[in-house]
Amino acid sequence: MMDQTEQQFLNELDKKLWNSANKLLPALDASQYKHVMLGLIFVKYVSDAFDIRKQELILQFKTAEHEYYLDPADFGGAESDEYQTEINIELEERDYYAEANVFWVPQYARWHYLQDNNKVVITGELEVDGKKIRSVGQLIDNALELIERDNPKLKGVLNKRYTQLQIDQAKLGELIDLVATIPFQHATMSSKDILGHVYEYFLGQFALAEGKKGGQFYTPKSIVSLIVQMLEPFKGRVYDPAMGSGGFFVQSEHFISEHQGRIGDVSIYGQEFNHTTWQLAAMNMVIRGIDFNFGKEPADTFTNDQHPDLRADFVMANPPFNMKEWDTGLDENDPRWQYGKPPTGNANFAWLQHMLHHLAPNGSMGLLLANGSMSSNTSGEGKIRQALIENDLIECMVALPGQLFTNTQIPACIWFLSKNKQARTSASGKQLLRDRKGEVLFIDARNLGYMKDRVLRDFTAEDLNQITDTFHAWQTNTVIPAQAGIHDKALVRPEPVEGQYEDVAGFCASINLAGIQKHDYVLTPGRYVGATPEEDDGEPFAEKMARLTGQLKIQFEESDRLEGEIKKNLTQLGYPLDKDNK
Repeated sequence: MMDQTEQQFLNELDKKLWNSANKLLPALDASQYKHVMLGLIFVKYVSDAFDIRKQELILQFKTAEHEYYLDPADFGGAESDEYQTEINIELEERDYYAEANVFWVPQYARWHYLQDNNKVVITGELEVDGKKIRSVGQLIDNALELIERDNPKLKGVLNKRYTQLQIDQAKLGELIDLVATIPFQHATMSSKDILGHVYEYFLGQFALAEGKKGGQFYTPKSIVSLIVQMLEPFKGRVYDPAMGSGGFFVQSEHFISEHQGRIGDVSIYGQEFNHTTWQLAAMNMVIRGIDFNFGKEPADTFTNDQHPDLRADFVMANPPFNMKEWDTGLDENDPRWQYGKPPTGNANFAWLQHMLHHLAPNGSMGLLLANGSMSSNTSGEGKIRQALIENDLIECMVALPGQLFTNTQIPACIWFLSKNKQARTSASGKQLLRDRKGEVLFIDARNLGYMKDRVLRDFTAEDLNQITDTFHAWQTNTVIPAQAGIHDKALVRPEPVEGQYEDVAGFCASINLAGIQKHDYVLTPGRYVGATPEEDDGEPFAEKMARLTGQLKIQFEESDRLEGEIKKNLTQLGYPLDKDNK
């Protein structure tokens, strides 16, 4: 976990960058601004990572004990031009960088080249590989073209439109100098962590600035963290069919690192329809050194599935809520609709069944949906939900508080599903799961979180741990019912032990399928967890009622007295009352 000093460092960096960039680019709207800043942050990061590796190589070339040692005696001595020339030649060998999983950056795309020459092209021109460079925008676009050319996986990913920007070229040069101030060295933080944080911070700020549109590429970090913590994607294939800018993959990397795992044990698969958002996601992965497969191109998940044969161990997504007219051109008998054809007017159960279709036999999945998905019976949705329940695919339902999202006020919930609820080792390989067949865990988290500003709510780390720990305890331990008979189990309630799952009135309950059937297959947690018990203050109910009724009578009498005084004062001031004494 990040300590207070690190967090303060990042907060100050965020504020400085955001405020400075706003001053430099006042004429751009958020959608343009987003690509200007994130493109430069991308080049800055890959250049920094390249330079760090370069310094490591220089040290290795000069260390006698290292396998890459270049003996000065073979080149006329350590001070000779021939020796330095040989080192410079070796430093441009691509294999040295590839072996350390460092992104290759061509010479004219490196950050120091942009910074050294951005003022030059404002008043003059440069020639790069036979091309005349006459503006800062062209200097940046050329760097991005060179990076794409030398890194085929990024073909079509980078947003090469700086030349087209209608802004003062001097301001663009100042922006390069500003991004150059992002430090890539810190006493306790890596370059990747710092630049990754800045990238994520700007994504969040742009989502706020763009409102509803911005939410298409950004899911609040705390929600992503919650789903990742609950599923624990340590090892295997991870898939997001509506990936936006790749938030689930980033949080998976953080989670794995924090638990001493290896990101190389996870394979990343994603799909995204929006081309610019697809670009953001690819850049997000490269910045963090995460290998990925986002398909051949941006594409509609329903009509042009980029991973038709994938069976993932973990599937996570925040698809668009209540999407209409999603099924144009699809076959009525599409094999994905195993539990019922979703209605044209709402894609919620299309997303859910698409994810199930791509889930491995022992896989787990979590997705955000609008609250209506838990209870709606419109156009056959109730039948699909009933089929999912009767096939014992639902593992956990989490109701979320409102105001968590920048782009919608629609109340949301998280569905967790599993194809195998038998006793087994979890897909992560980290837990021994008990037999949960015929049971569903309901968690009502609507009262958790805090208002981080006037419009947005967020979860604390304690909130996330409370939900996650409850889920994992339920998965691994014998369930202790909160009240006799709630699960048609034993009436004797054993004493709980530390780490043991226990129903908590108003927060969580483990319910069998018969109990869900009694509620007409509605999955709203509030129906099952009950109300939070009132604190017993020791005052008998009859006495409390008499006391409160007496207080209310006194307050009514005082209200009547004050009303009379107000009317009297109004009359004395010359405001006559009407016939109804008003």
